[in-house]
Amino acid sequence: MKTIILLLLITQLAIAQVPSAEVQIKTAVLAAPEDKRDGAMVYGYNTKGEFVVLRKGTNEFVCITDDPKASGFNVSCYHKDLEPFMARGRELKVQGKSFQEIFDIREAEVKSGKLFMPKQATNLQVFSAPSENYNAETGEVTKGNFRYVVYIPWATAESTGLPLKPEAPGMPWIMDPGTHRAHIMINPPAKN
Repeated sequence: MKTIILLLLITQLAIAQVPSAEVQIKTAVLAAPEDKRDGAMVYGYNTKGEFVVLRKGTNEFVCITDDPKASGFNVSCYHKDLEPFMARGRELKVQGKSFQEIFDIREAEVKSGKLFMPKQATNLQVFSAPSENYNAETGEVTKGNFRYVVYIPWATAESTGLPLKPEAPGMPWIMDPGTHRAHIMINPPAKN
């Protein structure tokens, strides 16, 4: 009985830590370009801690709010054409699949045509900060940093001219070359 009560208290505490929908939307769109923030679709968490759509969008951006159960602050926004790829990754993660299993399953599904990946270059932007720089009540974030990812499926170092690792701070490089998940990584140096 004590175990059940303890689990209920822990569950209630976790649910209580989910920021308001307004704060989640405010912070999720920080990863989007300023002129796209008002029209971006936003995924976040309801009061039960379930992953849900908090706001329908009117433009090409989809944003994901910070996971209240994860350490640090991390939000992202991406082009809507990446949604099938992203949704499939979330689905497989919920099933308990590892990073490598998710990679392999999506690779096979993209190759077979079951899973759509855009043929054009498609953007993902991430904005993150340490936990101590995020106020979940107000949505204020200080000393955050951006990371940019441009998906270009099947691209290689040879087809892009990009190195396989950055050779200078902020230099673009290609990650996962030759796969469905090939992408250009751009990690600007931290400002703070």
